[in-house]
Amino acid sequence: MKLAFLLLSSVAFGQTFEVASIRPSAGPGAERMAVGVHIDGARISCTSLSLRDYITSAYQVKLYQVVGPDWIGGERFDVQATLPPGATQEQVPDMLKALLADRFGMKFHRETRDFPVYALMVAKGGLKMKESAPDPADQGDPGDKPKAAPVNVSGSGGRGGVHIEYGHGSFFTMADNKFIARKLPMASFTEVLARFEDRPVVNMTELNGSYDFDLEFTPEDYMAMLIRSALSAGVTLPPEALRLLSGSSGDSLLNALARLGLKLETRKAPLEVLVIDRIEKAPTEN
Repeated sequence: MKLAFLLLSSVAFGQTFEVASIRPSAGPGAERMAVGVHIDGARISCTSLSLRDYITSAYQVKLYQVVGPDWIGGERFDVQATLPPGATQEQVPDMLKALLADRFGMKFHRETRDFPVYALMVAKGGLKMKESAPDPADQGDPGDKPKAAPVNVSGSGGRGGVHIEYGHGSFFTMADNKFIARKLPMASFTEVLARFEDRPVVNMTELNGSYDFDLEFTPEDYMAMLIRSALSAGVTLPPEALRLLSGSSGDSLLNALARLGLKLETRKAPLEVLVIDRIEKAPTEN
């Protein structure tokens, strides 16, 4: 999943990790799979992220903007790294770029392509949900000097559903035919929707706050969304699972969004994509 690096911006080229270890992730358990990103001081630990996740994080693009072999969504790696002295969290994306080039031999080019997309928008009747209450711990005193807080994002998923913790009380759970979100920004919600839908979702709400909300789906729509999420993550599913997609209308999602004052519109949009020309399945030795 695209996780903590969405919080970071790219500022300096030529930076590399002082030490970086890359190992294939342990296979998922029979029922659940756990992923995580932890950045605290100079130490970075990423668990069970796919190559596609690392690419989107390094280049600050969406999942659908990476065009490459299907296996980059399924091959998962654990990365343990140390920032060089004086480096900051904001330089992590550029260090990931160097890691992908040096250890996986990644080469790419950029193109602009037309995509069928869903535009997430505020409906004509206006927004029907309120912003989450601010976290007192995030307010601070006006005179406080800002410092880089630890990034601790974790998630798990399986047959029972998906749960992602973004830290500071922000999370979502997709389980039991429901989507439950707390302190979730619309940008993050759009990212999540794109994983559960059959095409990219573009945030056009112009909403900058975080929100608490619940969505409820029919069992058929809920199952179809989980199947699409699994396909997005590179999971190979049997034909009988794929046939379940035909039983979903998607109406319960649209109705649930309408109760929040949101809507999805079908559009076409030109989007920049990052086309992978070369990438190795296994990294060079640590």
